[in-house]
Amino acid sequence: MSSSGVKPVVVGIDGSSSALDAACWAAVEAARRETWLRIVFADVFAQVYLPELPTIPLPETYSDAMARQARTWLDRAEQEARSAAPDVEVRTVSHTGGAAPVLIDESQRAQLVVVGSRGIGGFTGLIVGSVAVALCAHGHCPVAVVRQAPADVDPAAPAVVGVDDRDQQEPVLTAAFEAAAMRRVLLVAVHAWHEVGSQRAWKDFNAAGQAAAVHAEEERYLAEAMAGWADKYPDVAARRVVAHGQAARALLDHAEHAQLVVVGSRGRGGLSGLLLGSTSQQLVHHAPCSVLVVR
Repeated sequence: MSSSGVKPVVVGIDGSSSALDAACWAAVEAARRETWLRIVFADVFAQVYLPELPTIPLPETYSDAMARQARTWLDRAEQEARSAAPDVEVRTVSHTGGAAPVLIDESQRAQLVVVGSRGIGGFTGLIVGSVAVALCAHGHCPVAVVRQAPADVDPAAPAVVGVDDRDQQEPVLTAAFEAAAMRRVLLVAVHAWHEVGSQRAWKDFNAAGQAAAVHAEEERYLAEAMAGWADKYPDVAARRVVAHGQAARALLDHAEHAQLVVVGSRGRGGLSGLLLGSTSQQLVHHAPCSVLVVR
């Protein structure tokens, strides 16, 4: 596939097995999108200097060793990506800098940035997870956090999308329907609502029959939010689910049997990054399947 004039899928690698899974997933996704793959390594060690003599660079042998290691990791990721999607054009690059700044910069010229769910240390959310959160908050395109290699994913498993009551749902639903269409799977649209107040207040609210009325109203909202999408994507079967409780919990429950969860990057307050933790951040850290966060 030619790279001329087409934005790539970008995947960040760090030498971990999780990054190799991400590279394979990204290659398959690039094939689905009929684009090319750019594999990026951020060499933070190239920024290191001697603290006592800050103007003196590290020995050339150290720099050479790190460059060779980066090349080894990039070559391995390229090999795995080509194996997963032989027809996809693959390019590799190493940049000096931290992973988050490098990938945020790359996101300006990408249609999707992909990262793994664990770094070299194996600490989910602590290494690559922090990079994913930074990307979701400050990136310029959607971000995918990969949990499994494509070979370990059930190709018949549905995609799940979180639908809230914000006005800007079109990019999220577009990404979700496109993901389901490319995979030829069911799309499960989940909308959650919950009460604010004490347990006693909730019991009184429920006993008075108000909970049923609110639930019915939320079902109407979801039906309206999904209206028209069947015409745009006639080949995608969609199922609507209204759940009582926190949105993250409802989405995590449905993610147990899904291959992908699609969510927006902003919460109800619309503060990118600040309310990311309420739903998107919890999914980035805890979802059992891959997560696509849409800006």
